[in-house]
Amino acid sequence: MNGLWQFAFPVALLLLPLPFLAARYLPADGRVGGALKVPGTVAASQSEADPSSAATGGRRLVAWIAWIALVVALAGPRVVLPAAALPTTGRDLLVTFDLSGSMERTDFSLDGQTVRRLDVVKTIGARFIRGRAGDRVGLIAYADQTYVVSPPSYDVEAVARALDGFAIGLVGRSTAIGDGLGLALRRLADADAKSRVVVLLSDGVNNAGVSQPRDVARLAREMGVRVHTIAMGPRDVGEGDGNPDVVDVKTLTDIATESGGRMFRVKTSEDMEAAVKAIDEVEPTRSLAPPAPIWRELWPWPAALAFLASAATVLVRRRGG
Repeated sequence: MNGLWQFAFPVALLLLPLPFLAARYLPADGRVGGALKVPGTVAASQSEADPSSAATGGRRLVAWIAWIALVVALAGPRVVLPAAALPTTGRDLLVTFDLSGSMERTDFSLDGQTVRRLDVVKTIGARFIRGRAGDRVGLIAYADQTYVVSPPSYDVEAVARALDGFAIGLVGRSTAIGDGLGLALRRLADADAKSRVVVLLSDGVNNAGVSQPRDVARLAREMGVRVHTIAMGPRDVGEGDGNPDVVDVKTLTDIATESGGRMFRVKTSEDMEAAVKAIDEVEPTRSLAPPAPIWRELWPWPAALAFLASAATVLVRRRGG
C-alpha cells in the first residue's frame, strides 16, 4: 500500500465546475430575483467587463487557483505510509506476583551481584512482559491484600514499567495466594479473548486471605483459564530444619495441574530465565494480523494555497480599485 494516493471525500470534487456554472446561468451582476448573490471573487473571475485588461485575466487565474485548491482540500487528499503487520494473539494474560515480606530475601544472584528476589522479578519479569507483544497483559500484586497494578492492556511497555513501582509492604507482608489468583480470575471473567492465561508467582505458603488456592484453581478450570505457576525460592516445604522461608511447591503444582497449566521451579535467576522462556513457548506470541493503514493527511497544503490565492485576489482588487 506504500505510496497509494486517495481522497477521503472524493465527492467534494464535484464542486469544481460550480463557478463556471454560476457564471453561465446566473446574471452578470450576481443577483437572481434580488435574493441570491454569487461570491464576489467568483463573479469577478467570470466577468467580461474588461476583456482587454491583463489584470482581469490575472485576477481570474488567481481566483480559479483559490477555488480549485479549496475544493481539493475539502476532498481530503492523503497518502498511505508504510506500516508493519501488527502482532495479535487474541490472548488475555495476567501476571500475578507475590509481594510478601519474603521477597526481600537477598538469596539470588543477578549479573554477578547478590540481589533481592524482588529485583529478579522486576528485571526478568519486565523482559518477559515486553516480549508479550500481541497479548493484552495485566499486572496483579498480592500479599495480605490484592491489588491490580495495571489492568490488561496491549501497551506491554507501560505494563512492564509498572513493575518499577513494586515495593514490599505495598499490600502487606503475608501471602494470600488464593486471593491473588481469585482477583486475576475476576478480571478475566468478562474477557472475550480466545485464550485466557494467568502466570502466578509465589515464594511462600498461603497464610492469608479468605480463598483456598486449590478451590480457586478448580474455578479457573471451570472458566477455561490456564494457570502457569512459578515456585520461587531455594527451599520447599518439608525441607531443612523448619525454616519458615519455604515455598509451597505442592500447592503451586496442584494449581497448575488443575487448570491445565505448568509449574516451574525457580531456585536461581537462571531458573527464572528458563521458566519465562518456557512460558513463551507454551503460550506463543506474534501471530501477525493484516497491517492497519496509516494515513498521512495532505489537505493542509491545498488549504494553505487556497488561503494565499484568496488573499492575493483581495490585494489585487484593492490596488486595482
